[in-house]
Amino acid sequence: MPAAALPITVAVVDDEPEVRALFESAVRSHERLTLAFGAGGVAEAMAAAAHRSAQVWLVDLGLPDRDGRELIRWVTERQPDASVMVVTVFGDDRHVVSSFEAGAVGYLLKDTPPDQIARAIVELHEGGSPISPSVARHVLRRFVGRGPAAAPVDDPLSDREREVLQLIEKGMTYEEVAQALQISWHTVTTFLRRVYRKLQVNSRTEAVYEARQRGIL
Repeated sequence: MPAAALPITVAVVDDEPEVRALFESAVRSHERLTLAFGAGGVAEAMAAAAHRSAQVWLVDLGLPDRDGRELIRWVTERQPDASVMVVTVFGDDRHVVSSFEAGAVGYLLKDTPPDQIARAIVELHEGGSPISPSVARHVLRRFVGRGPAAAPVDDPLSDREREVLQLIEKGMTYEEVAQALQISWHTVTTFLRRVYRKLQVNSRTEAVYEARQRGIL
């Protein structure tokens, strides 16, 4: 099997058995994903990681033995090729910012449908930074009003790339953007990866902020 076709290995760390089972089922049901292991706490996850590697980690923040951000830092230090996505109920500034500072590159709220979480895992593995729309808007407000926008510069985005980013700015999910533009979800992520590359950013929030600063949006 060629490397590109190998399944993406996923670790799920959540102390609620029902939630963990839901996420594990979402991983198993997606053709591009395979479950490496599930764990209910930080110590259990670290022990499991010694025997089974994961390329993408789903980590809750409210774990019973230690803060989930400690696990994020541990993964970032010990497994630099792995990517961590927070899946939590906390959407406030303190939790979001500190999670990214710890090394997370994605942030979803637990009310995200399981099928969307599975697709977000693929997006994360392919270089994206999935963030729940409500969290993205919340974080973006931290940047609004911090000074005048930079003078407009040449717009590097194509018409379609700009159109996709405009819909993302409105808080639409990838599936909603795909439906609005009558394109596939995969095509939406392809356009966004081009936007990230051209604007030299790593997430939807950063892309919208940078585009506003440049006068593109």
